[in-house]
Amino acid sequence: MEIFYTSKELKERLSEIKGRNEIIGFVPTMGSLHSGHGTLISHARNASDVVVLSIYVNPTQFDNQHDFKAYPNAMQADLDLARSLGVDVVFSPKTEDMYEGVPNANSVDYGALTAAFEGSKRKGHFDGVVAIVRRLFQIINPEKAFFGEKDLQQLAVIETLCKREFAQLEIVRCPLVRDVDGLALSSRNVRLNPKERIIALELNRTLNRLKAAVNESVEGSVDLEAERSALESLDDLELEYLAIIDAESFEEVGEEKWNEGHAVIAAQVGSVRLIDNLFMG
Repeated sequence: MEIFYTSKELKERLSEIKGRNEIIGFVPTMGSLHSGHGTLISHARNASDVVVLSIYVNPTQFDNQHDFKAYPNAMQADLDLARSLGVDVVFSPKTEDMYEGVPNANSVDYGALTAAFEGSKRKGHFDGVVAIVRRLFQIINPEKAFFGEKDLQQLAVIETLCKREFAQLEIVRCPLVRDVDGLALSSRNVRLNPKERIIALELNRTLNRLKAAVNESVEGSVDLEAERSALESLDDLELEYLAIIDAESFEEVGEEKWNEGHAVIAAQVGSVRLIDNLFMG
């Protein structure tokens, strides 16, 4: 496994690989890797000749600087896991290289896709996501890029970016991965204490109750407001949103189409912000 710390050195190496007409599969991460990332790497390994993994915590996609500073760092463990899963190339750049100076992100407007839910709750978040993903795509120029469905809205934003600017790049959707207790895997989960983790499981339980109710096909069986109220009554949990949406536009769908939509949820549990989603069909 090769490790590169500058875009110049990486591009020189990748130009050699492209000269052999090998398919490059790219997995972008912010490090602190878990088995969800491992699944992305495995998908990339199976579908590519060369797997490139980036490890970079992007400052411009954090609306909360405390969250940025508290983001876990486990570089040696990340490298060990990447090596064990067959990653060929790791890219771990510095901020001044990625942004060619002071980090900044231009405003992005993809309609409701960048304005609603995460876009509303985390001002500037998608500006930072688009800025860094665009830069990574420009540097690596992969044939395929692999993203998990846990960050469902982010995935839809990146797919829109590709349609507009990287038409030849295939975005591969990979299923959300859960821990044995049902909690959606996230690098932030390590910051939950045992009590908070129990509370956090209510997010997944709520999504599953909604899915069961939607599939009962009984008019009025789905009560989103009651589910919101139940979550809001919990100590140490601050609900940000709970809705059923179209996974491409991120516009809320009417009850007649709930079985075609995804339920999305975000909440603050203690000091940790969590998101989750589940297809209702």
